[in-house]
Order: sequence, then C-alpha cells, then structure tokens
Amino acid sequence: MSQEPRSMATAVQAAPGANGRAEASGGRHIGLIGLAVMGENLALNIARNGYPMAVYNRSPDRTRAFVDEKANGAAIAGAYDLRSFVAQLERPRRVVMLVKAGAPVDAVLADLVPLLEPGDMLIDGGNSFFQDTERRSRDLSSTRVLYVGMGVSGGEEGALNGPSLMPGGPPDAYALLEPVLTAISAKTEAGPCVTHVGPGGSGHYVKMVHNGIEYGDMQLIAETYDVMRRTLNLDAAEMGEIFARWNEGKLASYLIEVTAAVLAFKDLDTGQPLVDVILDQAEQKGTGRWTTQNALELATPTPTIDAAVAARILSSKRSQRIAASRVLHGPEQENVGPGALVGPDELDKERLVAALEDSLYFAKVSSYAQGMALMRVAGETYGYGLDLAEIARIWKGGCIIRAALLDPIREAYGEQPDLDNLLLAPRIADTVNASMPGCRHAIRVARAFGIPCPALSASLDYVDTFRQERLPANLVQAQRDFFGAHTYKRLDKEGTFHTVWTSLGTKETMTSVPSRRQMWAEGQGEGDRSPEGGAIPDATMEAVAAPSIASPLDPDVAGDRSPEATEKGEF
Repeated sequence: MSQEPRSMATAVQAAPGANGRAEASGGRHIGLIGLAVMGENLALNIARNGYPMAVYNRSPDRTRAFVDEKANGAAIAGAYDLRSFVAQLERPRRVVMLVKAGAPVDAVLADLVPLLEPGDMLIDGGNSFFQDTERRSRDLSSTRVLYVGMGVSGGEEGALNGPSLMPGGPPDAYALLEPVLTAISAKTEAGPCVTHVGPGGSGHYVKMVHNGIEYGDMQLIAETYDVMRRTLNLDAAEMGEIFARWNEGKLASYLIEVTAAVLAFKDLDTGQPLVDVILDQAEQKGTGRWTTQNALELATPTPTIDAAVAARILSSKRSQRIAASRVLHGPEQENVGPGALVGPDELDKERLVAALEDSLYFAKVSSYAQGMALMRVAGETYGYGLDLAEIARIWKGGCIIRAALLDPIREAYGEQPDLDNLLLAPRIADTVNASMPGCRHAIRVARAFGIPCPALSASLDYVDTFRQERLPANLVQAQRDFFGAHTYKRLDKEGTFHTVWTSLGTKETMTSVPSRRQMWAEGQGEGDRSPEGGAIPDATMEAVAAPSIASPLDPDVAGDRSPEATEKGEF
C-alpha cells in the first residue's frame, strides 16, 4: 500500500450527526487511543502492515509530536478531539484503547461510547482486570457496541515488531478484527501468535495468568543467579556466559536470553557490572497478585507465583531487611560452614552448575503446570472454554514468556485436551523425574548457605505434594472436627462422620458417628460471605482503595483495577 503524503497526517473536523454521533468522513481502517510508547509502537506496526490509522491522545501535544516525528510518512492521521477521531474511521469502527488500566479506561468509555454505533468495536489492549472487562462488556451490551478485552504481550519491542495477542469477547468481533491482528502479531513455525481466546473477559484473564507465570519465571531465574553468585563466587560476566549457554538448550527462552544480556552490561560510571549497582527492590504492577488472588478463589494452588509475588513485596522492605540482617542469624553468623551441611562434591562448580540448570528447568515446568491448571479450572468455572494447546501456541512468539518449553506443553494438551494437570502428561513427567534430583541438590546447597529460594522451594513442594498418595491432611481434618465439629470422611466407609471427642488427655477409644451436616467443601471452601458483597473499611488507605491512583513507583501497588472491582475482589 502506498504511503500518504505528510499533509494527510492532520485532524479531520466532523459535524455532529444524528443522536450526537460523529458522521464518518474518512476511511481509516482502525483507530488507536493512547500514545504512550506501547501505543505508538503498536500504531506503527498496524500502519506498516497496510492498515491506515487514526490516533488520538488526551494530550494534543503528544499526538502532534508523534504524527510529525515517529509517524512522519506513515499512513497515520492524528485527531485532536474524540469526535473528529471517530469521524475518520470506516464503519464498523474499530478502536484500540491502550490507556492505563482501571478508572482511566472507564473515563475513556464514558466519552467515547456515545459517539459510536451498534456493531462498532472497542478493543481494550491494556492490562485490565478481567472482572472489569466482564463488567464493561455487560454495560455495553445494550448499546450493541462490541467489547474486546485483548491481552498484549511483548513489551515495547513486541508492540512494534510483533506481539503475542490474546483477544477475547464476541466471536463476530474477532472475525472482523482477525486480518489486522494476524498481520501485526508475532509469527512462528506454528503460525501467527493470535487466536480468539474465548468470550467476555477471557483475553484479559489469560494475559493475567501469563503475567503470573512471568513473575514466577523471573523469580526462579533470580534465585538461580543468587545461588550461583553466592556459593561459587562467580562474577556477572561468568554467570552471563552460563545463562547464554543454557539458552542454547532446554532452557532456551526470551527471559534466559535477557538475563545473559543483562549480566554482560557494564556501568559506565563505575566500570562495575550494571546489575551489581542496581538497587535490590523489584517493583510490580499487580497482575501477579491478581493471579494469586484468583487462584485462591478457584482453589487451584499456584505456589511458585505466590512466592514470586511475596518475594517482590519483601524486596521492597529494604530498611526492614537491613535491620533484620543485624539481629537474625544464618549459617555465616553461627559459624556453621556450608561443608557441615552439604558434601564438598555438591559444591563442585561443574556439578552445581549442572544441578542449577536442571533445577531451573524443573521449577519452570512446575510453574507452568500451576498456571495451566489455573486456566483449565477458570475455563470451566467462567465458561471461557480455554484451549490450552492453542494458548501455548500463541505464547511461542512475541511474548515475554516465550520458551522452548512451550512445545512439549502444546503437544501435551494437543494429545489430551482435558488433561487435569500438565505434570500427568507422560513426556512432561519424564522430564520432571529426570530434573528433580538437580532441584533437590540446588535447594540443599542454598539452605546450607542460608540463601533464600522461595520460588524454587515452592516449585519442588508443589510437585512433592502433588505426587503423594497420602498427605497428613487427615490430622488437620481430625483437629477441625475436634474443635469445630467440621466432620470428616473415612478411608474405609462412605459418608461423612463426626466424633464427640473426649477431654484432652484421655485414652478412650472413640467411634465415628454418621453426620448429616452438609459442610464438606471438597477443598474449595471460601467462607460464608454475604451475597450482597462487602465494603472497604473506612480507614483504608486511598492507594489501596483505588489502586489506579497509586504511585507508579510503589512496589506494593495492587494493580490497576477499577474501584468497583477492587471492592468486590479484595473485600
């Protein structure tokens, strides 16, 4: 498609039409609202693939600068008010929103929807909370404007060169959007990294879990780096070479590639490795926390992701950690040498590096298994009908968690779409069993040195718990029945039972009495909450009550949810 002359990159003024809507006077295929870096790059990607665009930002100066500079010569026209923006779009109108999640999305919708018509499409490409997307879809149903919540992964580079796209919402909307989304998405040997994920908020749900897995992946890599650094005394460059070598094998992935690159950078000011002068506080935008919260609501454990979220929060408590380091003792303060807890052969460099490679791979498989299990349950619970093999396919390119590991994951769910847990797939089980000794070795060494490895440990504990034929939960349930008459089930009889337990200290033999109480929750109890919903305590800090206005530098930010979803989700 030929490029437009620069004179066309201007606003088109529109007269109001019937019902106050803007009359279309242009032929732009798609529009985009929000010109932060992600929005700019996605707009350039769309235009480069042959789809003329209109763009709008609430700051006219930002729109003007983009049109005059980065988009100079591209098939992109700027608009300086929403009415002229809408007027430039061909019918049915397609509008991508890339604005800050939470209340800003609602504000844009309040101004934009009155200008649209039945059959027009709104695509929210930000990191919106999936329940916000569900609410917006229902609110817009009476207008017959089609609402698409679309996860976008790949960062700024992906937005420009090809992201992984996870659109949900009405199938007829996806049918109209498919050509442009296919064109701009990343491509692999398995096809374009885009698919119609499912109805309603499913696209944003899948992106939320993607980000949760990303949290886990990053924490697992960081812990592996920490063990390597503190036990083998390797410098950043040496560790970078190890990660680069790992990236050529079973651990091949974008995040391993990034880690190798980061460790190779030198700080111009000090000459030291740049990573060594970066403050040890990791921020978060909240999507990992949402994954953890939702996993608890769906009674589907994600301990690796939980540990990663907790690790970021603990990293933010730096002043407290410094104070604790002076009063709480580990092996180094207790004069207990690591050699007293692990054998010298376990500290051999070659053997330990090999164990760390196996450990990281094992933990990544465990973490992906947790995330995929969560999506399987969510697909059933919310009626999303998620195709896990297809989701693994579109994550193979463009996105932050793209990895060679996604090939056997895709294969496993392709062969068994109803697979309860990834760990049960024969090929996956074989790799888990083969790499498990390395994970035990790595964690044993970390413990001997007093090095925290919460995500690695959680990954191993998940597998160890999952593979047990019998757990000590029988004692927990007996305790619950003792103090709360919560009943229990037996191995040798059908039904639910209760015991009238004797006083503490007696040795009498007790019997199980059949119980008619219907309180057995099959592990999914969530408490007796009122169907009317709860309320946020009056004294709640504003940044928690309305996360969208929290400081962008706050490492404890709860994520950009609307106040309505925050109240429903957290209280």
